[in-house]
Amino acid sequence: MNTIMRKSVLGIAGLAFAGGVFAGPATAHATPTESATPTTAVAVQADKPGVDKGKLIPHGVQGEQSSIDLGDEETANVKAIIAATKKAGLDERAAVISIGTSLQESKLENLGHLGDRNDHDSLGLFQQRPTSGWGTPEQITDPEYSTLAFLKGLKQVDGWQDMPLTDAAQTVQVSAYPDAYAQWEQQAADLVTQHWNS
Repeated sequence: MNTIMRKSVLGIAGLAFAGGVFAGPATAHATPTESATPTTAVAVQADKPGVDKGKLIPHGVQGEQSSIDLGDEETANVKAIIAATKKAGLDERAAVISIGTSLQESKLENLGHLGDRNDHDSLGLFQQRPTSGWGTPEQITDPEYSTLAFLKGLKQVDGWQDMPLTDAAQTVQVSAYPDAYAQWEQQAADLVTQHWNS
């Protein structure tokens, strides 16, 4: 999606967040992963009842896939993203896109201010920026709030449900590395399968 069209979609949508907070597109610049282990897994491991396999990855994964090991903090953040997705009334595909985006942006860590290592003033699971209107630092570092803000932007993207993860995420995040999100689609789908009904 070209820049003018993306700006039009996001501009028309307004992206007004409850309470008058403007949640515009983030300008966080996610860097390609350095420590991820590439895999070539393509099949979605969705054998839990209640998970719609067709919605997780509607067109299959794109390119080589990466995966990281999750600790307690990252697993809790996966569960928080899923809970917020359900609260927003969205399905498993929205959770896959959200988790995949967070895997790229923060490796599912709720990032505070990192000094010189920070991309501008990017914070939280999605590296959202207070100066771009995503919310206050306290709000952005709240997993529920940041997920709901991301999902608010995602819902404004026509056809997001059927887009490859990287296209849907890029339209909301406006990253300097638009294709980097693709590598996380398989792990995100697996995490949604594992935790959607837990």
